[in-house]
Amino acid sequence: MANQKQTEQMQNGAGFVAALDQSGGSTPKALALYGVDGSAYSNDAEMFDQIHAMRSRIVQSPAFTGERVVGAILFEMTMDRDIEGMPTAQYLWEKCGVVPFLKIDKGLADESNGVQLMKPIEGLDALLEKAVAKGIFGTKMRSVINVASSKGIKANVAQQFELAGDIIAHGLMPIVEPEITISMDDKAGAENILRDALLGALDMVPEGQQVMLKLTLPETANQYKALVDHPKVMRVVALSGGYPRDEANRRLSENTGMIASFSRALTEGLSAQQTPAEFDATLDASVGSIHAASVAG
Repeated sequence: MANQKQTEQMQNGAGFVAALDQSGGSTPKALALYGVDGSAYSNDAEMFDQIHAMRSRIVQSPAFTGERVVGAILFEMTMDRDIEGMPTAQYLWEKCGVVPFLKIDKGLADESNGVQLMKPIEGLDALLEKAVAKGIFGTKMRSVINVASSKGIKANVAQQFELAGDIIAHGLMPIVEPEITISMDDKAGAENILRDALLGALDMVPEGQQVMLKLTLPETANQYKALVDHPKVMRVVALSGGYPRDEANRRLSENTGMIASFSRALTEGLSAQQTPAEFDATLDASVGSIHAASVAG
């Protein structure tokens, strides 16, 4: 079962969750923003070597510790690799004091009823067993909402919570992530439908069990306060969703009890060409601003 110190940190830690889980589809863009273009690698294996080098550099920075970064979400291939000769999840917890999570979804299905559900996750039980063996605390799975469709959003939430039950059964903490697209029409309407669907799903979670929620920063401050305060929710974390870091931080600071789980907004401004001092200073400023927004509520 989960490490009690990790549980305490995820429930009460003053900080945010770093999303270091870009998968194959989003890796080239993440690398390009980092100053590593396609000429630096000739195949997927070399591309993943480059992204692991970037993630390792972030994790090894003195700015990246559990004092401000309470958790980090890993891509499966990152979990399977080492940092300084130590398995990544073990390194995160033992060297950085950061609780490790694993992204488990395998991408999105085609849109139906205004949402994109997750594709089937082949070999889910084996993956969850491997995660437990590697010292992972919890998992994250992303689906997407593009339209304020009650039918679609309810189906999205139902799929998320069905999977969450399997994850809890393995002794892991699920991060349920039904992402609302920030450019959609009637985003506020979708947020109302989603909040109510999540409250309904939480009522079905057995007593004594909890989930985490990862939600797009809302249009109305404290839109999700009922979820933040819910006894079956360990933590509500926010995704940046494409907002620039300053805008994401501003929105986050208005939402009491929500903390960040940013990916692109975390790595904004980092470059492979920076000296160690420049890189660490840039990351320290980024971590500092996201931490401040996360604890502002």
